[in-house]
Amino acid sequence: MKFVDITNDIAFRKIFGNYSKKKSLISFLNAVIELPKNEQIIDVEITNPYQLGKLSGGKSTIVDVKAKDQKGNIFIVEMQVAEFDYFHKRILYYTSQSYVSQIEKGVQYDKLRPVYFIGILEFIIGQNPNYFSRHKVLDVETKEQVIQDIEFNFIELPKFEKTIDQLETSIDQWTYFIKNAENLTLMPESVTDEGLKEAYSEANQQNWTNEELEDYQRASIKERDEIGRIEYAQKKGKIEGKIEVAKSLKLNGIDFDMIAKVTGLTKDEIENL
Repeated sequence: MKFVDITNDIAFRKIFGNYSKKKSLISFLNAVIELPKNEQIIDVEITNPYQLGKLSGGKSTIVDVKAKDQKGNIFIVEMQVAEFDYFHKRILYYTSQSYVSQIEKGVQYDKLRPVYFIGILEFIIGQNPNYFSRHKVLDVETKEQVIQDIEFNFIELPKFEKTIDQLETSIDQWTYFIKNAENLTLMPESVTDEGLKEAYSEANQQNWTNEELEDYQRASIKERDEIGRIEYAQKKGKIEGKIEVAKSLKLNGIDFDMIAKVTGLTKDEIENL
């Protein structure tokens, strides 16, 4: 048995955005969002369902699934493989837009339903040592949540280091699946949740068509290329920064040995600036 990489955009949407297999998304949302027992999500309407073929030309670094539950609450689930400029502003804008677009001018505000953002990230965004964090608008002093309706949840995959024997909660089980599925050959025996079982089944490459697997491979190549471009740009930026520092030190008469030590550039590189 061989599972796909869940962070791949085709795999992610096939598992979480599949209108005919909603059990997985419902299970995942209930694992992440802390809702009272009597308010658990029992059904969702996926507003951008998985459609094979239409995803190949899309961005591989941002994958989103949008859904509404039986009460009209809105959920945005994103898989983000690489950090980019203004990431925090973008998700705030995107989530706020989903909130305000629920009503038009003249419609009463009581029609507005909560919006929950869930970001699954392959990079670290905060100092919280826990891999899962929940962000709300709170009173700084009392921690009271006066302003409600918008909530941000982040799963930072680099921080998740639990082994199969250390999984305690539903969100542990889901995060283990998302991070490690492609390296597994069997579904863990400890999995009892029906939604997660369905997700493992959907991630099994034996259950994929040839067309789906081709799209999956193309998306993997695009993702690697895009990450490569980001890493190249970052590396280039660092080099250009070192050059600017070296130029400034050189203009101020600093010894070449000292400049080389500070910047990491060679003496020949410094001399040719």
